[in-house]
Amino acid sequence: DDRKGRPYYTRRTFALPTRSMIALLVIALLALLLTACDSNTYSPQSNTATKPSGSGNPSTVSFPTTAPQLRVPAFGNAGQIAPTVKVLPSVAPTLIVQFPLFPASVKQLFPNASGLVTVFQNPTANDFDTVTVNVQNMPPGIKFTVFYTEISAKPFGHGEYVGDLTTRSDGTGESVFHLITFVAFAADNRNPGTSADQSGTASGIQLEHVGMWFDGVGTAREVLHNPGLAGTPFDGGHGVLHAGPQAMTDGQALPVI
Repeated sequence: DDRKGRPYYTRRTFALPTRSMIALLVIALLALLLTACDSNTYSPQSNTATKPSGSGNPSTVSFPTTAPQLRVPAFGNAGQIAPTVKVLPSVAPTLIVQFPLFPASVKQLFPNASGLVTVFQNPTANDFDTVTVNVQNMPPGIKFTVFYTEISAKPFGHGEYVGDLTTRSDGTGESVFHLITFVAFAADNRNPGTSADQSGTASGIQLEHVGMWFDGVGTAREVLHNPGLAGTPFDGGHGVLHAGPQAMTDGQALPVI
């Protein structure tokens, strides 16, 4: 303490690090960072991958290096299938079939209307088929029904409702359905029997054609400018004959499915 009783502090000096010491510290830190980055770098070694096995140890999985073999499977015999049907190359055991749709009642006002049906079957993966219906140059913003029928033209015979397709403002549209197609049939217990086609024998009537109908006769009368159009049964509900005429047909005497 000084003479007046106040605390007295001594002044101490500290040696500051030199520039060379700072440089050494920076170099050491950079070396540590580079070592950490190198340890996390992935180097591909082969076209294999590992996945855990049931015991917890990784096992090697090999990826295919060649494209699978394509083939064109058989689909019916000559005289059994319509000439418009095309079987596309595919990988076994899949079957891919395509055929066009042609304008029916819409032909006069929409002569360029067209459709394409694609049926995909893989019996090892599903018990049903995948059916895609694409249309172009159709009446815009209209709902249509899709049916499988016994014959392609009037009176159409037995039928099965498949689903709906609604066109866009530009007249295009598509729908995808999942149902049995190549072996579709209609059974009538009042008159039991069998029928055969390229897929075999069914305990009923084979459904071998695809068509599209206006889902409402009122809509069809407006679109086709024909107030005298008669109704048809090709839509559910709203009365027996409330649907419109056939809009698109496969147009074939021989089966397409």
